[in-house]
Amino acid sequence: MTHSNDQRRTARTTTHRPYLRTLLLRRSEWMEERVLESAVRTGYQAITPAMNRLFGHMRANPVGLSVLARQLGISRQAVHVLARQAEALGLVELVDSSEDARVKLLRFTDAGWTMSDTAAREHERLERELAARIGERDLETLCRILARAWSDDEIEAARRRAQDRAAA
Repeated sequence: MTHSNDQRRTARTTTHRPYLRTLLLRRSEWMEERVLESAVRTGYQAITPAMNRLFGHMRANPVGLSVLARQLGISRQAVHVLARQAEALGLVELVDSSEDARVKLLRFTDAGWTMSDTAAREHERLERELAARIGERDLETLCRILARAWSDDEIEAARRRAQDRAAA
């Protein structure tokens, strides 16, 4: 019996160590599963995984749909669909940009801020759960490492902040 290249590739098992990307994705999925479970527990069962990721990129100030699309790695149209779904739940609203009338910005409503506050408490609870699993010290180390500047933009922003502090 002759096997095609595709069949041989499928049957092959990997023996290399898990790469950092894989480890981060697995842990992110662990966290997201628990966040969505807590959303159901706290009355936000309509929140989808995609909405959860969208909300994770929203800030105190309204943010443009195109900015969210870049951060999420999806189309502006897909962000618009998510925004409309979240808007139907009363959690966000689309507002005009004061700088450019063609640009729509997304911001939390009062109900959205209540949801965000609930989510923040749930994240704190999850971090306590994680500390119980891996140890407080390892959690602090993990958070410290992940909070460091990695991207060129983050490194440049940190450099500018340091220069501003030195000049003050």
